[in-house]
Amino acid sequence: MATRAKAARDGKVERLPKKVYEGELLRLQAELVKLQEWVRVEGARVVVIFEGRDAAGKGSTIKRVAEYLNPRVARIAALPAPTERQRTQWYFQRYIEHLPAAGEIVLFDRSWYNRAGVERVMGFCTNQEYTRYLHQCPIFERLLVEDGVLLRKYWFSVSDSEQENRFRSRLEDPMRRWKLSPMDLESISRWEDYSRAKDEMFVHTDIPEAPWYVVESEDKRSARINMIAHLLSTIPYHEVQRPPLALPPRPPSKGYQRTPREMQTQVPNHAAQIHQ
Repeated sequence: MATRAKAARDGKVERLPKKVYEGELLRLQAELVKLQEWVRVEGARVVVIFEGRDAAGKGSTIKRVAEYLNPRVARIAALPAPTERQRTQWYFQRYIEHLPAAGEIVLFDRSWYNRAGVERVMGFCTNQEYTRYLHQCPIFERLLVEDGVLLRKYWFSVSDSEQENRFRSRLEDPMRRWKLSPMDLESISRWEDYSRAKDEMFVHTDIPEAPWYVVESEDKRSARINMIAHLLSTIPYHEVQRPPLALPPRPPSKGYQRTPREMQTQVPNHAAQIHQ
């Protein structure tokens, strides 16, 4: 603990020890399962927005949040670029389609805040569209909260040097190279533009009804733990008692015989070949 405190004073970020991280993550994931059951039984509607810099750790955190949850209750919304038809709609319209019904949780991997970030910086929207968005977004979110939606917004913050390190790591890893796009790399040269856009976005959308919560994510392990623990602390869930289950006795055979394997197309036993 003293070592971590000294590292923080020196401006260095020490990674949360793996054993400590894994133990606490599993405990928090068990609580997320309890939260999920409470949401289902109570008919609650939960929306969690994940925003932040490219490579700030949003995706990996979402993966840990959803790892043990029922995809019929908790789903991830990661929308692609809008179609030509969607570009003619009211801006928030295509996001509304993904909002939860009773008993559902939706995790937005980026959200309607695209307009305040990448669209603003890259010039994908007009000044008029951007100004209208800043006016309408707080109204839209107040309507959601007023209707009973539990809305939580998280901004993952990472330094320019750490972002560049993560980009470089992805470039060198063929298993993760797909995470990089030319637009991601351009964010390096537009760092200050994105910073100004984020600051202006906070001025207009950090509202009492739906505040922004900043997650420091220089250390991804700590960021995941901190975000999940905070989310759980903001929702008044409780453990729901489920009816006890027991396996029924297997009934006696009625003479069924399985179709011979030779009559079916089997998947080759690749596992046996590599185990020789």
